[in-house]
This record gives sequence, structure tokens and C-alpha cells, in this order.
Amino acid sequence: MDIRTGLFYLFSAVLLFAAFRVITARNPVYAALFLVLTFFQAAGIWMLLRAEFLAISLVLVYVGAVMVLFLFVVMMLDINVDALRAGFWKHFPVAATVGALIALEMAAVLMGGFRPTEEPRALPAATAAAQAGVQFSNTKELGKLLYSEYVYPLEIAAVILVVAIVAAIALTLRHRKDTKAIDPALAVRVKARDRLQIVKLPPSRPAQPEAAPAAAAETKA
Repeated sequence: MDIRTGLFYLFSAVLLFAAFRVITARNPVYAALFLVLTFFQAAGIWMLLRAEFLAISLVLVYVGAVMVLFLFVVMMLDINVDALRAGFWKHFPVAATVGALIALEMAAVLMGGFRPTEEPRALPAATAAAQAGVQFSNTKELGKLLYSEYVYPLEIAAVILVVAIVAAIALTLRHRKDTKAIDPALAVRVKARDRLQIVKLPPSRPAQPEAAPAAAAETKA
């Protein structure tokens, strides 16, 4: 067993352990940290597969941005874990059934790529270019593949993400009565003469003459 195979088994073992701890950790902060470890191990496996762009994107996007946001949200919300785990065993059979079906589907898809064929399979583009001594760019080839062969699945995934974002905003948007907000349309249509208006009001009581306080002082004396 060479060092590359050993690193693959090491990354895979740590990835499986971290993924298991994500769903079993009682503290949500620990679960998020284990998810960060899972992303790092997946990035290491992609590095072994010579997919450097995907590995760096996983670390920068998910670990550097998404997981930091998750940690801030989890620590600021102060989630009550006991209330969330109240119905865990009640829904466990359904969750286990769905998980087993997903695992079987993934196994059926993945095992189809490991079946031996009679015709020799062509070498990957990166391996063939490395053996030929030609400079190869993973990022360039990935862009060509995404925007040529997989352009429609990419657009469908983008639409689904946009719909999910809009749905999340619509579900969390609540109109509060104590919120001080203005209508932008009214603010745009405002005119200079409408900003200040002078109103003449009659006095609430008649003004006292100036000689009255002096006469009252002499009377007291």
C-alpha cells in the first residue's frame, strides 16, 4: 500500500467518524465543528483525486463562510436541544427507513461505475495530459464540462436555490408593529414645500398685561 492509498483511507475514516458525530453530538456547536472537520477531510480526498479547485472551493466557501455563519447563528439563538430531541425516538423509524433507501440508491449508482467492462476505459484527461507532458487545467476543464454537457442541470440547480432563498425569506419575514419604516415610494415623491408647513394657532389663553405683576407686588407690600 502506497502513501496515497494510506492517505485516502485515513481521510475516509476521519470523514466517516466526523459525519457520524455531526448527527450524534448533543451540543449544536460541537456538531458544527465536526461538520467543519468533515469538509476538511472531503477537501483532502479531492486533493488526492487532483481536483484542487473543488478542494479549495470547499474550504473557502463552506468552511470559511457557511460554517462560520452557522456557528454565529447557533451561538446567538441559544437553541434548546432538549426540546428538539423530544420526538427523536418517535420519528426514528421513518428517518431510518428514508436513510436506508438513500444509502441503497447511492450504492446502486456508485457500484455501476466499478463494474469491469470488456473494453479498456480511457484514462482521465488529467492523467493523460500528465503522462504526455502537457499542461492541464482542472478549472478550465471543469468550466467546459459544466457549461456544455451539464448546463441544464446547473440552471435547474440555480433555480432551485433561488426558490429556496425566496421561500426562507418569506417564512422568516414577519411584520412587527413596533418597526419604524417608511414607504420608499412616498419618500421619492416628496417635494420641498411639503417638508415644512407653518400653521398659525390661536393662543390657548389670553396674554396677561405687563402692569399686572407690578400692581400685585405693590398690593402685597
